[in-house]
Amino acid sequence: MPVQHSLLLAVLIVALTSIGPLSTDFYLPALPAIARALGTDTAGAQLTLSVYLLGFGLGQLLIGPLSDRFGRRPVMLWGSALFVLSSAACALAPTIGTLILARLVQAFGACVGPVLGRAVVRDVYGPQEAARVLSHVSTATALAPLVAPIFGGWLSAHLGWRSTFVVLTLYGLALGFMVWKVLKETNRHPDPHAIRPSRMLANYGVLLADRTYRGALLTGCGAFASLFAFISGSPFVYIELYGMSPQQMGLAFGANVTGFIVGSTLSARLTRRLGADWLIRSGVYLGAASGLLLAVLALAGVHHPAAVMGPMWGVTAAVGLLLPNATALGLAGYPKMAGAAASMMGFAQMGLGAGAGMIVGHSVQASATPLALTVAAGMLFSLAMWALLLRRRGSKA
Repeated sequence: MPVQHSLLLAVLIVALTSIGPLSTDFYLPALPAIARALGTDTAGAQLTLSVYLLGFGLGQLLIGPLSDRFGRRPVMLWGSALFVLSSAACALAPTIGTLILARLVQAFGACVGPVLGRAVVRDVYGPQEAARVLSHVSTATALAPLVAPIFGGWLSAHLGWRSTFVVLTLYGLALGFMVWKVLKETNRHPDPHAIRPSRMLANYGVLLADRTYRGALLTGCGAFASLFAFISGSPFVYIELYGMSPQQMGLAFGANVTGFIVGSTLSARLTRRLGADWLIRSGVYLGAASGLLLAVLALAGVHHPAAVMGPMWGVTAAVGLLLPNATALGLAGYPKMAGAAASMMGFAQMGLGAGAGMIVGHSVQASATPLALTVAAGMLFSLAMWALLLRRRGSKA
């Protein structure tokens, strides 16, 4: 592959995988303002996040098989078009109900980028290099949730919450143009039967019967649920409970994202030397310890931003260590159905994350304790799934 095209492809993959965090983190500082402007409560505003995540997960179940049948490129182009139209509808939404519906449709367009970005990495780089490349992609993608809430907080404060969705519309247009110009088809094994319901069910059955795939999926699910519980609850904890401005909330959120950047950077550097199994094990131990510290501080009545930010930095670092390696481990054995494998993984992560977000959204109004307990529960779930399904594999490696 020519160096110039390889660089452009890397930029495109980062842009594709960034569309998920951008679509959530960019408008996070505006959530309290959305609740006030559209006459709803914390749970109603948070529902725009959870519904998005549910749509994001459900869409992936179909997107992966479609790309295994028709190719990555055409599915990405259609997804980009849907994202643009739905983002514009979000910007114009007159009621909270309309915004929730538009966010659901937006999720179907947005899910194309991350799931097929991962599938393209598997297509191009193969199983051995995929973990290292995905770690590099995760590091670069982490810049999105680092910068997005800061910029989104500034936009919300100065131009109103609708401006955040205008920017997402423009991003979708730019992404669609990049796919059209840069991406060549990478699916070398198109499956003419991939979208038959019987084949889809059979493929998902094969995946779930694989102990390694199941362990990688469930370990990643717990970590993602912890992360999304924090994403859902942090605007209300930082702004409503601790009195931060949207800009300050964006900075606080960005500080926590640096943990993910550190974790994924270490993962990219150490994958070849230590292997995915060692890094996943380190991630689940660090995440469980950090989640428990967060819960203990909350239950002890330590109500201060530092009591959330400090332990959450450890949690996000743990997610950066384990999630790229769990993804690569799950996809490694399935070159002919990488799209379906990535779809199932994304669906499970998003479903559990949406549930965690709904729990936090309905209980975080008066205290940070529900957020802390949900984060801790997610990381302990990851630790348990690793211990049950992957620990033996790691001891053999």
